[in-house]
Amino acid sequence: MIAHNPVSGSDNNGRRPALQRGPVAGGPMPGGPMGRGGPMAMMKGESARDFKGTMRKLLVYLGPYKLLTALVILLAAASTVFSIFGPKILGNATTKLFEGVMGQITGAGAGIDFTAIGQILLTALVLYVLSSLLAYIQGWLMTGVAVDITYRFRRDIAEKINRMPLRYFDGTNHGEILSRVTNDVDTVNQTLSQSLSQIITSVVTVIGVLAMMFSISWQMTLVSLLIIPLTLGIVQFIVRRSQRYFRQQQDYLGHVNGHIEEMFGGHVEVKAFNAEARSIQKFSRLNRTLYETAWKSQFLSGIMMPIMNFVGNLGYVGVVVVGGYLAVRKAITVGDIQAFIQYIRSFNQPLMQLANISNILQQTAAAAERVFEFLEEREETPEVADAVEIGRARGHVEFRNVRFGYSPDKTVIHNFSAEIQPGQRVAIVGPTGAGKTTLVKLLMRFYDVNEGAILLDGQDIRNLRRADLRRQFGMVLQDTWLFNGTILDNIRYGREDASEEEVIAAAQAAHADHFIRSLPGGYQMELNEETSNISAGQKQLLTIARAFLIDPPMLILDEATSSVDTHTELLIQEAMRRLMHGRTSFVIAHRLSTIRDADRILVMNQGDIVEQGTHEELLRRGGFYAELYNSQFASVTA
Repeated sequence: MIAHNPVSGSDNNGRRPALQRGPVAGGPMPGGPMGRGGPMAMMKGESARDFKGTMRKLLVYLGPYKLLTALVILLAAASTVFSIFGPKILGNATTKLFEGVMGQITGAGAGIDFTAIGQILLTALVLYVLSSLLAYIQGWLMTGVAVDITYRFRRDIAEKINRMPLRYFDGTNHGEILSRVTNDVDTVNQTLSQSLSQIITSVVTVIGVLAMMFSISWQMTLVSLLIIPLTLGIVQFIVRRSQRYFRQQQDYLGHVNGHIEEMFGGHVEVKAFNAEARSIQKFSRLNRTLYETAWKSQFLSGIMMPIMNFVGNLGYVGVVVVGGYLAVRKAITVGDIQAFIQYIRSFNQPLMQLANISNILQQTAAAAERVFEFLEEREETPEVADAVEIGRARGHVEFRNVRFGYSPDKTVIHNFSAEIQPGQRVAIVGPTGAGKTTLVKLLMRFYDVNEGAILLDGQDIRNLRRADLRRQFGMVLQDTWLFNGTILDNIRYGREDASEEEVIAAAQAAHADHFIRSLPGGYQMELNEETSNISAGQKQLLTIARAFLIDPPMLILDEATSSVDTHTELLIQEAMRRLMHGRTSFVIAHRLSTIRDADRILVMNQGDIVEQGTHEELLRRGGFYAELYNSQFASVTA
């Protein structure tokens, strides 16, 4: 793997796990019982949600769109107002028709006035057309705002990932991060594009319809308002219970996502260790818990509408009784009763929508809070304002009393000091956990030291920009990283402006040219997402060719030849000796036979250098290095 201009947060194996998009707001997930928003992961042990604070942050995020949002509100209100007048006007038409019919029956009138009725119906048609047109425009504008906010969220998250310290990704499941980028952002998008305008129209409808109902009959209005306390009580009862299950549902959706992503990423290891049964058992346990919480949350939210309909029907009964009494007493007309019944339906519907939206807003707040939490995570230590420019480094590296631990209570490197001259080939050896790889992470500034300093050409690396520092290194790791693309593009990853001739020359130097030309398509062969269409040794050769191409002043090799055969290893070592000539290089190896020709060997144990010198010098001393070196042959003999 080449760590030239690395991007934090990349999948270690270059794979892109399958992602699931959530369903439409308020509806079931296609092909399953899951609710709105799709899989949304919550971090284990997450504290209680701050609904009001999160919604305030979301409103601040909507700041650049305040004029468009105001226009959407205005259009939605106007559309609703036009539609509110419709039943009253249609009621007038009913009254005209009723009066005409009764006049014909009693002989007291001139009959049905079709001209007046036609004018009334035409007026109603114009109002409804205007209402629909304004609703279409506001929907189009709001969708644009929602999509743009989704774009901003994902852009901000992507930029945030590049500013996050490696420490965060070491301790966070990839599925958790992916869920924030995809499902949580989708949930916010769906709410803004669908529910926000619905909230506006529902509020305006409730206010406007209530005014029209009072204008027709205050007695019937009071009767219909009696259902509101009952409605609010039912909504509060259901929301209070469903919210807990929605949170648990989101929690276990994240766990299921993370488990599936891990199993897909390590399916070879799962099969190799016969762990299929354990994997299925864990998935079944998580999936069962998810099923139970999802069933409860969806059931509670699903029974809200039927209950609300039942309560609404009780209101209809009361209105019909009072309206019939008033009509008999000539207090209101038949058309007014018809209009009032339509208004009751128009009044109950937005109340039910607001009740349903209250559940949706809870999920939206949960999703938005997780997005904002990620955006507010602590970033890498900022770059110094007056960063030092070093150009191409000479390669003089000094570790000066370095102390470091991944956590404050666990020190990995206690007091490390060493000086490496330009062009030296330095081998770092020691048992597992001695701090070898940690040393490289500190050198690349993936982590900063707790105490002491690391100097490059006399400059503390904390005074350099990270990009400038990492540009000085080429890194080849035991765990190869290649992406879905051509072999040519994979080798060119560290230097995109390299010509095809330079890529071929680098491949020849790494002894990869021969096998590349034997593959279908040669350098234009497409590597699949799993990079399983070439062998592990071939993948290692490609990453080494990548290191040749960037031609860095310093080189880091971490078990770089562990995946190739002995003959190829000898060829690579020969090529590497040519490449490392005049360049400072660090070689981390467990197989001590591969670093005999190192200019200097640093022997580490428990975070400290216990010995240093050449291979021959260390063997003559008969110390810790000699013990390590001889033990590998003793194990073979045994």
